[in-house]
Amino acid sequence: MRDPHWWRQAAVYQIYPRSFSDANGDGLGDLPGITAKVPYLAQLGVDAVWLSPFYPSALADGGYDVDDYRAVDPRLGSLDDFDDMAAALHSAGIKLIVDIVPNHSSNRHAWFREALASPKGSAARSRYIFRDGTGPDGSLPPSDWQSVFGGGAWERVPDGQWYLHLFAPEQPDFNWENPEVRAEFLTTLRFWSDRGVDGFRIDVAHALAKDLTEPLATSAELAAEGEGLDGAHPFWDRDEVHGIYAEWRELFNEYNPPRTAVAEAWVHASRRGRYASPEGLGQAFNFDLLQADFDAVRFREIITANLEQAAATGASSTWVLSNHDVVRHATRYGLPSAPAGSAKGQDGKGWVFSGGTEPDLDRGLGLRRARAATMLMLALPGSAYLYQGEELGLHEVAAIPDADRQDPTFHRNAGVDKGRDGCRVPLPWTADGPSFGFGTGGAHLPQPDEFASTAVSEQEQDGSSTLNFYRRALELRGKQQTAEELEWLESPAAVLHFRRPGGWQSITNFGAEAVELPEGTVLHSSAGLDGGLLPPDTTAWLA
Repeated sequence: MRDPHWWRQAAVYQIYPRSFSDANGDGLGDLPGITAKVPYLAQLGVDAVWLSPFYPSALADGGYDVDDYRAVDPRLGSLDDFDDMAAALHSAGIKLIVDIVPNHSSNRHAWFREALASPKGSAARSRYIFRDGTGPDGSLPPSDWQSVFGGGAWERVPDGQWYLHLFAPEQPDFNWENPEVRAEFLTTLRFWSDRGVDGFRIDVAHALAKDLTEPLATSAELAAEGEGLDGAHPFWDRDEVHGIYAEWRELFNEYNPPRTAVAEAWVHASRRGRYASPEGLGQAFNFDLLQADFDAVRFREIITANLEQAAATGASSTWVLSNHDVVRHATRYGLPSAPAGSAKGQDGKGWVFSGGTEPDLDRGLGLRRARAATMLMLALPGSAYLYQGEELGLHEVAAIPDADRQDPTFHRNAGVDKGRDGCRVPLPWTADGPSFGFGTGGAHLPQPDEFASTAVSEQEQDGSSTLNFYRRALELRGKQQTAEELEWLESPAAVLHFRRPGGWQSITNFGAEAVELPEGTVLHSSAGLDGGLLPPDTTAWLA
């Protein structure tokens, strides 16, 4: 059997296809663009690529509004292009993970169009969640629930009924009590698995199962997302969702090696394990580091707790610092930390809302800390998820004109939230050209002038660049990787020092003063060392 455990300590590189590389010059990244960059990915040293959605879509939510789950958006290529890309990745020894969006389709999906054309109570409508309204004439929504993207979570259709959309109105929620829905997604998972896909990232994995028994609770009566502990919330993290994933696991295990899956599940830490169980998806994202400030005490608490959780479920932990939904960590770490006592760290949203003017961003400090945190993360047992562009040290792009913004969180929350476009700006491959080498034409989101100095072509020539730092770190990680364990070593309060089996050590200085390096041969460091001292905001690996 081929290695069934390849995913447990893999370095996975997330590609947002529309912003990675544009092969045909239309301003939108595409699958042939990814294929052309496979040598770059191989040189970077990642084990797998995870593709955000590439399906036909109106882009009401960056592709997470899916028209057809078994097709490629014509603007991004064809199924033949997908097969060529998968073959190129596999030839380079890189696994392929694709995004599956099972909570909702787009409102252009054939099933939803059929539902709108069908009467109340029809089989077509039962694939989604339709309800009559409230009030004397049914003109009020079934409940006062709010969508994640702002505004009400119910949308009225011409015949007076309302449908549920936990996200944008263009994303109607499926009814997972309907056997047709369950069968349709099993068909989709088999379709991509048969095309050689090695694994799946499950979007909003905690929302599929719902209990809409009336009377519906009010928003004030509901626990916040990620805070419920009893599995009884009407739509977040219900216990029944795991029956769905048990069916999926049976399908995954038919393949050699078994297909992998990782859950995007914003749930309380105590409930994450069920998503990651061997009988379920097998792995679940741990976003705790992503939500933490650059702080030794908090990092150690998170690492310890998540390794314990992983050991209890038999899964491996996942580590994430940036993705397509959050402000890049190089920027977050360059902003003032969250106030003492805050439940979560600096998320950078206020800075983005100001257009990148307030508070002051220390770009150099942010990048220095980002490199140190990334290097620490890469030394941890488990799989590491990297987001495109972080290997170039890219900062969040805040100064995007409102007319150019695409994210529904901006359009539905005008004056409150600028959205997530700033981490989705197309990558710079060269220092010049109409889109810094992204394509021969422009880019679908405006790129800042600073991209010229961060372009791949520039960094490849600089041995101390962030790109070459990542390449060396990933190369060493592959050579040093060992059993999924670590041992904490004695260190000052602002320093995290641990040893992996085989003698590989990682030491990170979160403090303001340099500290003495322990004995050993330095393999790599996130910044230059000061003789036998480890400077502030720096990580070193030793053998």
